[in-house]
Formats: sequence, C-alpha cells, structure tokens
Amino acid sequence: MEIFYRTHSYLVEHTNAPVRRDLMDEIDWNDRLIGIKGTRGVGKTTFLLQYAKEKYGTDRSCLFVNMNNFYFSDHSIIDFANNFQRRGGKVLLIDQVFKYPGWSEELRVCYERFPHLKIVFTGSSVMRLKEENLELRDIVKSYNLRGFSFREFLNLQTGMKFRAYTLDEILENHEQIAKGILSKVRPLDYFQDYLHHGFYPFFLEKRNFSENLLKTMNMMVEVDILLLKQIELKYLSKIKKLLYLLVVDGLKAPNVSQLAAEIQTSRATVMNYIKYLADARLINMIYPVGETFPKKPSKIMMHNTNLMYSIYPIKVDEQDVLETFFLNTLYKDHILNKGDKNISFLVDETIPFRICTEGYKIKNNPEFVYAPHKAEIGRGNMIPLWLFGFLY
Repeated sequence: MEIFYRTHSYLVEHTNAPVRRDLMDEIDWNDRLIGIKGTRGVGKTTFLLQYAKEKYGTDRSCLFVNMNNFYFSDHSIIDFANNFQRRGGKVLLIDQVFKYPGWSEELRVCYERFPHLKIVFTGSSVMRLKEENLELRDIVKSYNLRGFSFREFLNLQTGMKFRAYTLDEILENHEQIAKGILSKVRPLDYFQDYLHHGFYPFFLEKRNFSENLLKTMNMMVEVDILLLKQIELKYLSKIKKLLYLLVVDGLKAPNVSQLAAEIQTSRATVMNYIKYLADARLINMIYPVGETFPKKPSKIMMHNTNLMYSIYPIKVDEQDVLETFFLNTLYKDHILNKGDKNISFLVDETIPFRICTEGYKIKNNPEFVYAPHKAEIGRGNMIPLWLFGFLY
C-alpha cells in the first residue's frame, strides 16, 4: 500500500490544473459513489487529482489509484478498498475504472460493505452507468466533464475570470454581456485558435497537438469502443474507415447503403458503428424533431471543431466549422434538431437559429435568431457567434 501513497503524493504535488473546471462546484461531494465520465483527452485524471489537491493535499485519508496498474490484475477493488479504509482511508479516487473487469459489481459491494468510504471514479463517455450497470442504478451519481469551452479557453489565455451564462441570459441581454467582455478583451482575437486546438487541454503540453489528437482519436476507437462494446479487433479497420468516410463527406445525411458497401458490412452494422462513434464523442447525429436512433440521422457532424482539422486531407468548410462549434457548445444543456430551409438548427424544438459566415447577406426574419461570425457585438436577434462559447 505504501507505494500507492507515494505515487499519490507525487501526482498531487505535481498537478497544476490551468483552469479550474466549473464541474468542481457542481458535484455534490457528499454522495458516496460518484462517476465522472468524459471524452478521452478532456482532463478527467487531472480533475481527480485537482480535487484531491484542493480538499486533502497529501493527507492519507484520500488516495488516487489507476486501474492501469498491474497490481489490480491479481487483486480486487474490494480487497484494496477494505485495506485502505482500515488504514483510515475516507476517499478513494479510481481512474479508468472500466479497465478492471467486474468493476460495477465490486463498486456495489464496496458501497454496501464500507459505509464510511466515498468512491469517486472516472470512465469513458461510451459507458452507460445506469442503463448498462443495473447494480449501480440507484446508488451512483453521474457527471460529465467536457472539453474546454471558448470561455474557459479565453480565461486561460488572458488571465480573466469571465463567468458562464445561460442561453436565456444571452438571448435577453447579449448586448450588455458582450460589451462587458469587450471592455476587457477582444474575443475574436482568440476564436480561430480555439476552433483549431482549444477544446482539448493537452494543447498546453509541449508536444505536437495534431499528433496527440490523432493518438487520442485512435484510443477512442480502440479502447472506448472496441473494449467497452466488446467488439473483435478484426473489425477495427472497418470502424476507422467508416469514421474517415463520414468526415471527408462533410456535414450531410449518411448514405448508409453506400457506406455498408465501402466497409463491407451490413446497413444495421453501419448504424451501430455510427452510434458507437457518437457515444465516444467523435461525431454527433442530428435528427428532425421527433426522430432519434436507430433511424438514419439527417446530418452527421464532428463532435468538436478540433477534430475537423485532424483528418488528412484537410477539407474544412467554414460554415461546417461554425455550425459544429455552435452544436458543441449548446448540446450540453439543450436539444438541437435539424431545421427547415435557411435554418441551421432548431434549438429546444422552439428557437430557430441561423449560423452565418462573414459576409452572409442576412434577410432579417424576426422569428429567427442569427449568429454571425466575426461580429463583435450584436443587436436584437443578431447575436455574435463567439458569445455562445460562454454557455459553460
């Protein structure tokens, strides 16, 4: 056990989260079993260590462990937790819990057997904690950690502490909000950098961002999809080819029959693979109001704009990038559906939005909300696109 305490102390002492995530204050830390899901690369490990650093420092009542450790190939989570709590342990932080077979059943046993022990664990966005792990349904509290918002990226780059706003606040007071932000910084000076590399925290590392992102994307497919969905390795190349074909085709409805022929599988399998790619937060599926999976989506989009710049040859359409940004920043708390002609999205089934590139000739329809690119400030139903990056 001593080696785990030493590793914990080293990791906590050397953790330096550049941006304090709002999720830290949204979680009810009094709950005894907390699951934190998120896309690979968004900083779940750092988040756990930052929590340990803030609340406990190197106090031995809190311990961080990673299920990648070979120790757990021959020792159970239950025995480890028992040993820890007998030594005065109160909070066990488990990273990458899905790497351990039977993890959900053992967490249930820990929950029932050790009433004074709190367990916080991280997992993949592909995991369906309550739907697929019935033993945890009534005891786990699940949260999602997302990549950096434009607001968080801007705070990091400028040293500011801008707060997040709700969609209602932006719709009602966007001119006043924008003026307050513009009095301190010009957001458009940072917007293109965010679109290219600002979503994933690892852009801060002294490594090639594009290569790091490609590595992360491969891990999403190889681990988050194949391992968790228990798909045989021989199908890996088909899923990767499908992702590539979806990306290079641009934002449109997938031709499922053609894709099935291209990767030599059935239409049903193609639709399942598309769903897995969406669960892994590599793509998003857009449907008309009232429709959902397993129906064919009306549009396939990348999950965030950074991913759009990672596929070679890079064919990035500006309208596609701007719509992807808008979707990514709103989908956390809102439902986005396919809109009618001249509408980019219908938000929450009631608000029609039009995302506009620079120079787009707007024929103002008072029933629409327009989000023009490269506008610093708006008026009425014209709201600058960058401001929607302040939704979280």
